[in-house]
Amino acid sequence: GEEAGAGGALWRQVAQEGALVANWITWSCGLILFNKWLLTRVFPFPLAMTMLHMGFCSAVAAALIKSGTIEGVRVGWDTYLRGILPIGALYAGTLWCGNSAYMYLSVSFIQMLKAMMPVLVFAVGCAFRTEKFSWRLLGNMVFVTCGVLIATFGEVQFNLTGFMLQGTSLLFESTRLAMVQILLQGKLKLNPMTSLYLISPACFMFLSVPFLFVELPEMMTRTDWTFSPGIMILNCCTALALNVAVFLLIGKTSALTMNVSGVIKDWLLIGLSVWLFSTPTSAVQMGGYLLAFGGVLYYNRTKMKEKEARLKASQKADASAPAAPQKV
Repeated sequence: GEEAGAGGALWRQVAQEGALVANWITWSCGLILFNKWLLTRVFPFPLAMTMLHMGFCSAVAAALIKSGTIEGVRVGWDTYLRGILPIGALYAGTLWCGNSAYMYLSVSFIQMLKAMMPVLVFAVGCAFRTEKFSWRLLGNMVFVTCGVLIATFGEVQFNLTGFMLQGTSLLFESTRLAMVQILLQGKLKLNPMTSLYLISPACFMFLSVPFLFVELPEMMTRTDWTFSPGIMILNCCTALALNVAVFLLIGKTSALTMNVSGVIKDWLLIGLSVWLFSTPTSAVQMGGYLLAFGGVLYYNRTKMKEKEARLKASQKADASAPAAPQKV
């Protein structure tokens, strides 16, 4: 009876995690493909679109926190100016450059370029001292880089502007992640919703500057675009739904589940891009991505083993610590 009950509980947990993973993958793929279609067919203004996302998410997060539905977090002005504001600026750069890249590159090639993220996170982390340098990891990073370079060489519809935009976006994002890690080391607890509440307004503010000088004059002169309130609201809701999906997934699953889910999502997006947008791919490109993909899998495995070793060492230290004397 007990074994059957334990088995049933395990299957329920597996089913719940599977549903959360499927939910996250659906919204993540949905938003990427939605943005690609929107920017290339309907509304070719990545800054304006990203500002709408940030404004919408800020308003919803503020409403949820102010109403007490989600617990907020207190942040002093010093932390906000030195931590939150720079992260908001980096996030603005990530989203602006990343969304702009969809106007020049295929979704499948962008996903392949994203395999460079561990390399940049490692390099920036070593510079910020949030990552520990090791020759083994450096070799792993060189392997991933070679794979991405081969995939780039094999790209049929290569565009230098799009390549530079995506590369800049990844550099902004890896720096942002290092700064978030430093911020969280200061005992500040953030979840995706409180992050939206704090960072989205700052991100909106930083995006508004290039929007006023770069995109707004272009919007005033161009006539080959349409603004559909219904489509834009649906796009903003999709962006919000993705943040909620991340919130649920992080709260109920492990980092390993997130990593494995990310791998599944990347392959799914490459397949969907080829199918939906008739994106041409070459054997050289797929071979290069497979090399990079193998390197990323090895990196994820190495990081998980390091995390497990730290956890075991911490548990061992707690177990061997002398018990506190009882008060008489």
